[in-house]
Amino acid sequence: MVIPVYPEARGLIFDIDGTLVDTMPLHYKASQLICNSYGFDFPLDFFYKSAGTPTIKVFQMLIANKGLNLDGEKLGIEKDKKYLELLNQVNPLKPVYDIAVAYKGKLPIALGTGATREVATKTLEAAGIINEFPIVVTADDVVHGKPAPDTFLLCAQKMGIAPAFCQVFEDGDQGITAALAGKMMVTDIRKYISTGITPQ
Repeated sequence: MVIPVYPEARGLIFDIDGTLVDTMPLHYKASQLICNSYGFDFPLDFFYKSAGTPTIKVFQMLIANKGLNLDGEKLGIEKDKKYLELLNQVNPLKPVYDIAVAYKGKLPIALGTGATREVATKTLEAAGIINEFPIVVTADDVVHGKPAPDTFLLCAQKMGIAPAFCQVFEDGDQGITAALAGKMMVTDIRKYISTGITPQ
């Protein structure tokens, strides 16, 4: 199935992890490895539900949910470090990347991610597309990450496009919630692409 671009869209916003770049299996593996090192598993269902949320917040929520006496911020930082160690080479997610390429120069494009600037930059570098999209909004650029709309609203601001005319491409529930909260059009790419992860 072809992923549609709405005729009324005047600006396109792409999530990075699991949307523009096929990184989710690596993120899950890194999360699992860190949790395993502390003696517990990272639940796959929680991973899906929290997709798009800034990493530190994810681990803080996970630790709270499990009632563990651990520092969620510390684990989140360790997870990002482990992810970067695993990040030898990843590839753009072709059906989504093809949209971005097709509309480059025709409509303003921005990337909005729950990752830190360091992780986002190295992910785009590993995928070989670091210089293709100059507007990248990360968790370091906003006070409230997804599911708050701030990330995508800042993308819209940087593109100079009213939120109502922005189409967001997402693979995570938190990101979809953020786009809807920002009064934007949103496309859940999971309806068009299989993004399943096999537990490690």
